[in-house]
Amino acid sequence: MLGLIVALGIVFGDIGTSPLYVMKAIVAVNPEAGADYIIGAVSCIIWTLTLQTSVKYVLIALRADNKGEGGILALFSLVRKLKTRWLYVIAAIGASALIADGVITPAVTVTSAVEGLRGIYADTPVVPITLLIICIIFFIQQFGTSKIGRCFGPFMLCWFMMLGVLGVISLTLYPGILKAFNPVYAVMLLADYPGWFLILGAVFLCTTGAEALYSDLGHCGRLNISVSWIFVKCMLILNYLGQGAWIINNPAAAAAADNPFFGIMPQWFLIPGIVMATGAAVIASQALISGSFTIFSEGINLDFWPRLRIKYPTLVKGQLFIPSINVFLFAGCVITVLLFRSSSAMEAAYGLAITVTMLMTTVLLAFYLRHRGVNALLVGLFAIFFLSLEGCFFVANMFKFMHGGWYTMLIAGALCAVMLVWHRASHIRRSYIDYKKLDGYGDILRDIHSDDTIPQYATNLVYISHSADPGLVESKIMYSLINKMPKRARRYWILRLDFTDEPDTLEYTVDERFGGLLWCIGLRIGFRVQPRVTVYLRQVVEDLVAARRINLVSAYPSLRSHHIPGDFRFCLIHRIFSLSSSCRNGERWVMMMYERLRRMALAAEKALGLDTSNLNVEKVPLILDTRTCRRIAPANNNES
Repeated sequence: MLGLIVALGIVFGDIGTSPLYVMKAIVAVNPEAGADYIIGAVSCIIWTLTLQTSVKYVLIALRADNKGEGGILALFSLVRKLKTRWLYVIAAIGASALIADGVITPAVTVTSAVEGLRGIYADTPVVPITLLIICIIFFIQQFGTSKIGRCFGPFMLCWFMMLGVLGVISLTLYPGILKAFNPVYAVMLLADYPGWFLILGAVFLCTTGAEALYSDLGHCGRLNISVSWIFVKCMLILNYLGQGAWIINNPAAAAAADNPFFGIMPQWFLIPGIVMATGAAVIASQALISGSFTIFSEGINLDFWPRLRIKYPTLVKGQLFIPSINVFLFAGCVITVLLFRSSSAMEAAYGLAITVTMLMTTVLLAFYLRHRGVNALLVGLFAIFFLSLEGCFFVANMFKFMHGGWYTMLIAGALCAVMLVWHRASHIRRSYIDYKKLDGYGDILRDIHSDDTIPQYATNLVYISHSADPGLVESKIMYSLINKMPKRARRYWILRLDFTDEPDTLEYTVDERFGGLLWCIGLRIGFRVQPRVTVYLRQVVEDLVAARRINLVSAYPSLRSHHIPGDFRFCLIHRIFSLSSSCRNGERWVMMMYERLRRMALAAEKALGLDTSNLNVEKVPLILDTRTCRRIAPANNNES
């Protein structure tokens, strides 16, 4: 039971606040609408929630989990090993569109709630109040939300019960609204009304939070989300039915742009209702903000974004805070409020980006289902049906482009460009890294180790490697150790970092070579785990000492006699793209953009959690050579 209440507070904030603006947007399409129009529109809402949210996300998408984690990037991690290389483009487009939706959601939900005050005082300063609430929401992110988050579930339980009760009471105004359960009315409306695309654009707003059901899978679990959705869907439908009945019974008030959501409230309940709506809007905003932090965290370890400073304000699993992203989202929300100034204007910008995310999720789901052995015909039918459905919503929302849809698409486009460049450049860099077999360096490492003419560099010398094969190491590492400046140490460590597709993996492997002279440690780190390499290495070394496999006493005789532990020095190879590279123009442009983007990234040593007090960063050129270079010839001197 507790899990169900927690799910209400974490998962359903966005979709749970859609009654604040959906019916108002539908009436705005046709203010002089009659009963048939409203019944057909509510029927569209009911069946959109059923097909898009219940069938696609609750029954299908929630089963496509990566070790319990969901969301478009978690889904991409399940299919990225397939031979279809362009899937990373689909994932980047979907993730960037979802973040763009996260920028506008707090603005539209909070503004819609605050506008309810105009039913009490017509001159309410909506914009300043909205900006104040948004400032508070983003300010508290740095402190974590574990304490206030405990009340989210009970509050949202009261919110949904309020939606249902108000809907049932309002239903008595026009019981004929119950005909909306018949999908024929939805089909008739779309077939007969010439502005069907405008209706669909408004109807789609009812399901904009469906992607959050999948994204928050790791926080609440499939069973809790699925069971909670039954209750949430019933309450939402009751409220939409009640709003529809009120509109039919009060056509003049509806035509005057009064929000039906507040219209179905008794006058004495208006202030408590506005307070509840504002609280629900804050919770919805919090869910989108936390979800954006998670997307960027996953994107960093999946090579979609430069490494950023991540803080963990509480001990709650999965809760994190990214200062730079918090500033970005805050700035986006403030600009949204100041640019559009009303929820009606924001609704024109809302929905277009999330349709893109849903389309991309459908494509990735189709590949996942086929990869899992689902019948090709069933996968084809799934893809055709939902791509057609979401394609219609996309076309409908494209008519909003000039009225505000350009705003979210501009944000999504900028984010997507960064993701694609970073991911492509990371792939190019890996493809041009030269690897050598470790087994061929045993003799020379032993000779360096015993050569007293070479100054002692460290007792323990640690190199950071990203080799996927424990038997291979980057040639630049061996060049640094042997050629650049011979580095004599008592013990060498190759620390291989493997950022896995699993979210919470944190484990290591140990490979002892050359009689204990070289230790290869493999760290497998999940994409939701904070890289703290120095801490993890210390824990590995403690295990080796406890197992009496190594002795940490210093290599220096004066210190060894006093049983002083030996020092550890880290060496990190920093590859910088060389302009002297002979490569294709496309690769050159990508790599140059990559170097510019890297300026906003956290330094590699900080991003990996390395101890910078004993760290040596060696910069080496990364030369891309894909063309045959002309060979210089000796001069032909004909001296007499």
